[in-house]
Amino acid sequence: MSVTKKMVLVASLSALSLGAMLALSACDNKAAKTDSAATAAAGVTATRAEFGKLSDGTAIESVTLKNTKGITLKLITYGAAMQSLMVPDKAGTPADIIIGYDTIDGYEKTPNFTNVTVGRYANRIAGGHFTLDGKQFTTPLNDKTNTLHGGTKGWDKHVWAIKDVTQGADSASVTFTLTSPDGDQGFPGTVVAEVTYTLNENNDVAISYKATTDKPTVINMTNHGLYNLGGIPATRLATDAELKIESDAILPVDKALIPTGKELPVKGTPFDFTAPALVTDRVKMSDPQITLANGGIDHNYVIRGGVTPTPKLAVTLEDKTSGRGMTISTTEPGIQMYTGNFLDGKIVGKGGQSLVKYQAIAFEAQRYPDSPNHPAFPTTRLDPGQTYTQTTVQHFYTLK
Repeated sequence: MSVTKKMVLVASLSALSLGAMLALSACDNKAAKTDSAATAAAGVTATRAEFGKLSDGTAIESVTLKNTKGITLKLITYGAAMQSLMVPDKAGTPADIIIGYDTIDGYEKTPNFTNVTVGRYANRIAGGHFTLDGKQFTTPLNDKTNTLHGGTKGWDKHVWAIKDVTQGADSASVTFTLTSPDGDQGFPGTVVAEVTYTLNENNDVAISYKATTDKPTVINMTNHGLYNLGGIPATRLATDAELKIESDAILPVDKALIPTGKELPVKGTPFDFTAPALVTDRVKMSDPQITLANGGIDHNYVIRGGVTPTPKLAVTLEDKTSGRGMTISTTEPGIQMYTGNFLDGKIVGKGGQSLVKYQAIAFEAQRYPDSPNHPAFPTTRLDPGQTYTQTTVQHFYTLK
């Protein structure tokens, strides 16, 4: 089957399955807190267990979602993060496809935004400040001259509470919740946030977000999944995969990696993935924007359709060697593509493997970087009485 035909097929399947997943996740079928899966007649299971302790003694829990098609997703309360994602290859052999750490020590001592829930504001805020209703707010500088992914202690470095765990014949889910107090990392308003991960029998992983506030604030949530479809520990580069993005433009950046405010058409540039192309070939091309991002891509793609009420196809990634493929559909207007340009080998991940450049690739569905300082960008403002929502669906398949 061609990439184009498969994209249409998986987009349709994801759209059809999303409604079923969201309906099923509302069922009051709470799993027992146990080290073994609660008995289910058939289908997708949810298993709750311990995942070690932080240095201060705080216990961390895991919830493992497993379907009958060979996909297993383990999530942890620290950062509401994906700890492992097992996906079969074309021979039916499963492998973990996300980088990270084998134990909680790695997440606490060498954090690197590995598959975490990012908030209160994903991506960069220039200069660590923004203005809302005439008042300036200051946020920590943890990325040279910028605030990155919520600050020095963003939501990725908090222990989330498990609100609900469900399982059933067609899907299983876990909902994490976190309360961020007024003034947290300089952001206004007390925010109550939720993220729900749902795995179904169609090999869809849906990530749905909600947030409310008691004061006007800005919200931009995402998951910082770092993938290598070839498997982890890695035997080859994550960028040795074929990519198509439903986008005709990126947001070019300045030397601080802040969007200039204009769109740059991708046609004729290394950023052109309007037709399937090998990522490795593109990141090694000579281009000023590639150079600014430390020899790779760390840019926001403007996804066709903008903000939508239901997820639309945004990304198709296929690893021809393993036969694994994935699509990403989202309600968001942007995808921040990051090719692991700043992984320098100093951090040791799963299996004792050092994390190096191009070993993982991220597609962060979100509003645009630095939106609070760009009135023309899609708004990230959230007012009392409103509910922030976002849904992103990852669909996994094998190539024939």
